[in-house]
Amino acid sequence: MKMETVKDRAALAVPGTVEGAVTQSVIETDRFVMRAPRLSDAGLLNMYASDIRVARNSRSLPHPMPPGATEAFVARALKLEAAEKVWILDGSDHGLSEVIGVMSLKPLDRDQCEVAFWVAPSFWGTGLARTALKAMVEANPLGSKTMFAEIFQDNQASARVVTAAGFEYIGDAETYSVARGAQVPTWTYLRKV
Repeated sequence: MKMETVKDRAALAVPGTVEGAVTQSVIETDRFVMRAPRLSDAGLLNMYASDIRVARNSRSLPHPMPPGATEAFVARALKLEAAEKVWILDGSDHGLSEVIGVMSLKPLDRDQCEVAFWVAPSFWGTGLARTALKAMVEANPLGSKTMFAEIFQDNQASARVVTAAGFEYIGDAETYSVARGAQVPTWTYLRKV
């Protein structure tokens, strides 16, 4: 794992992100790297996040995607004070797309965090999400003692991803999905790190 600062990357002219730039780990796998978002990611992020199959499996992605929402997401992710840390799955050095998915960690109290992820539909079933989550757990960039994941009960593929990464089922809950406009039953998983 190597550290990269926001100001090390060109094309990140977002006010408030370059001065006193935060460091964020770059997590490398044999198929892609996970890195901080870039403004240039907005087009591919928008294309994939606008897919109803991706939005329906997310709590926060709207469908249809409003104009400017993706750019606002990238700008928020790059702010120094951003609580949620976001990584882009970038396969460009391995013959894949520059954006193949997103993974985020949201810090919680008591050295805990919640992990969330999505992979572009064209890469479903390829093991990329499983590889990314295992690498994130191993890197543990927030130094968490416990990681949680919340998976919609009708998304069994993501449930398999988290269990393959060592997460254990701890109970049922529900959460609101913006794209569905409804409460959705979820499974909650925990992983001690």
